[in-house]
Amino acid sequence: MDKHSAVIVIVEDDAEIRDLLADLLTRENFIVRPAMDAAGMDRLFSEKVPDLVILNIMLPGEDGLSTCRRLRAKGTMPILMLTAKGREVDQVVGLEMGADDYVVKPFAPLEMIARIRALLRRASMPSQTPAQAGRRYRVRQISDRS
Repeated sequence: MDKHSAVIVIVEDDAEIRDLLADLLTRENFIVRPAMDAAGMDRLFSEKVPDLVILNIMLPGEDGLSTCRRLRAKGTMPILMLTAKGREVDQVVGLEMGADDYVVKPFAPLEMIARIRALLRRASMPSQTPAQAGRRYRVRQISDRS
């Protein structure tokens, strides 16, 4: 995935954090689509499915964990949880619900960019099934019998 073409949806109800993150990502040449809740995210998805979702846990309406589980059931798009809930149990639950990464607020901007790029890199790699990953090939010598 070329970082210059990646579309990122930010689902965050705190306008200040949402705008700060959107500005940061825009400066890094990502295409940013902000939403304040899961319903807004769903509207954005109807226009274009993003390359990555940044998702807060504590959202009005459908919470971020339920939204994460719903997104994961639909596909493998990277999901980064960004939340104030920093206890170990919260992080474990977020990852078990399907998040690919979990960042606690306040976050370091450079680290956030690095994590996003890493998620996009992994998402753009061709996936292999376990059988393919362990598959071996034998090549026989080809001789010219003419």
